[in-house]
Amino acid sequence: MDDSDRDASSKVPAVTLGFWMIKILATTLGETGGDTVSMTMDLGYLVGTAIFLAPLILLVVAQIGARKFHPFLYWATIIASTTAGTTMADFADRSLGIGYAGGSLVLLVLVLGSLWLWKATLGKVSTDDIHTPRAELFYWVTITFSQTLGTALGDWAADDGGLGYLGGAAVFGGALAVVALLYFTTRVSRIFLFWIAFVLTRRWARPSATSSTSRSSMAG
Repeated sequence: MDDSDRDASSKVPAVTLGFWMIKILATTLGETGGDTVSMTMDLGYLVGTAIFLAPLILLVVAQIGARKFHPFLYWATIIASTTAGTTMADFADRSLGIGYAGGSLVLLVLVLGSLWLWKATLGKVSTDDIHTPRAELFYWVTITFSQTLGTALGDWAADDGGLGYLGGAAVFGGALAVVALLYFTTRVSRIFLFWIAFVLTRRWARPSATSSTSRSSMAG
């Protein structure tokens, strides 16, 4: 869907190649911020989550309250969801003791549950035609859960899967190529493909590999 076909009141950008490029850059910045606070500054995952949840909530409220689409506000909210998602994923995976697999499973359930409730409440799930407060709230909740799931899955592949950062990036990159192929050659739901791509591009944002030993040793 291009800009000419969208509802003028939509509060989110059209899903184009430019969208995905900015999304990867924004999530890389957010990921770096999350790791800096929780690990480099040694504040821990729980404190890091508390620090980043506050601006995320404020930005979501501002985004919902805005009367039209503001690119700066939108992408600031994406970055905030990334920083919060980074520390939330690390807290679930490591501090709660459920491991990468357990954390990924819990987050997958949250993403699917958010999408199901969205569809059950509003009758449809959209990715680039968001113009009501309820739709936007569901959108940002699902965005945050998806960002968090991407981090958890990436760490699972890199550490438990033994792929390392580069190996994990290659696997997720290959999966993204499959998603792109399905988009251009099949009639698979664009909504379904969008959320898969959103999770997979989240993994690409992890700027560096950190050993599981050093991460798991951090208390929440």
